[in-house]
Amino acid sequence: MRAADVGDIIMGRLVAQYGAQGAVEAVRARALPPEFAAKEAQQERPPDLTARLNAWHVRLSAANPEADIEAGAVSGARLIIPGSPEWPTQLDHLGPSRPLGLWVHGTADLRFSCLKSVAVVGARAATAYGAHVAAEFGVGLSESGWTVVSGGAFGVDGAVHRGALVADSPTVVVLACGVDVCYPSSHDTLFAAARKQGVVISECPPGVHPTRARFLIRNRLIAALSRGTVVVEAALRSGALNTAAHALSLHRHLGAVPGPVTSAQSAGCHRLLRDRKAICITSPEEMIDLVGVLGDDLASQSRAPAVARDKLSEPTRRVLDAVPARGGAGPASIAVAAGVGMDATISALGGLAAAGYIERTANGWRLRKQLTAYPKAPESAVLDPPPTPEHTDPTQDLPFPDDNLFGPG
Repeated sequence: MRAADVGDIIMGRLVAQYGAQGAVEAVRARALPPEFAAKEAQQERPPDLTARLNAWHVRLSAANPEADIEAGAVSGARLIIPGSPEWPTQLDHLGPSRPLGLWVHGTADLRFSCLKSVAVVGARAATAYGAHVAAEFGVGLSESGWTVVSGGAFGVDGAVHRGALVADSPTVVVLACGVDVCYPSSHDTLFAAARKQGVVISECPPGVHPTRARFLIRNRLIAALSRGTVVVEAALRSGALNTAAHALSLHRHLGAVPGPVTSAQSAGCHRLLRDRKAICITSPEEMIDLVGVLGDDLASQSRAPAVARDKLSEPTRRVLDAVPARGGAGPASIAVAAGVGMDATISALGGLAAAGYIERTANGWRLRKQLTAYPKAPESAVLDPPPTPEHTDPTQDLPFPDDNLFGPG
């Protein structure tokens, strides 16, 4: 872990074939196995094995594993490796870029916490909309028994972690530095709360500070630990889209939250949706529906609000549609227009009149006028105030006087 950079796929292949001990012996001897070197030379872009081996050797010579273990123990962190009881086996899907080990700091069990987990990522410079949505996702997912995984950064990451903590549920913070390094420094309180309820993890040894490359490489862990990733806000060029790309390469579910079309911070989400790489997600329930078990985690379908007209029978609705808004019409004319028999029309007209839908006039039946109350214009208004309801015909602009009563028709 000290010799190679995080995510070094050549070291990953070396360890996979010869084990960690065999890889260390090869680096110390500055001699890779011939069959391994020959296979690497057949890659599409053959690496410079000599330069890579020299770099590994120098770093390994300066490494002090005992000091790392002691530093981790002092900070309260523990080291887990593939095969450890706490190791999340879904990380094996990363292949040669699988981390060689993870430093874990917190009270929760990492493997158990990630059995039902969702990654929520987004812009560091999140808008108020993005931070609000992220917090709602943190609360909603946690209250439904799902662990939130994110990167602990400013913006969306911090908001979703806080939402999960408010719901008294564990959250997993994946750092691009050592677990004993607080970055960003202003999140020390957030990370302390995350360690108390969940875990803070990193593949970087203690004392390692973040770099731009480590942030991007770290994103593969966020995608691999969870069943799916949802992008709340992302610009066209952002780390969140990098995490989304890792999720797609791992065949994980990917969702994106739409935002205002005028917001540059949502342009990346809209690109994912337009390219059909992500599913449109507007609530925690929809994300659970995407990543959950078929039949057990189904999200409820949104329905339009019910209106009083929905309760009318089909013949009565047809009669109501045939009643004019102005003037009036007799029962015979309404019956012909509605295509309903005279007896049924007369019965429907009586019921509609009693319910307040229609009224009788000298010319017959018409829709009942309902006056609309307008708010009083402020004194500073430049325009003249609108006419009062008593002098306004409310049917002039609206075919039906009450949308809640008669519906959108």
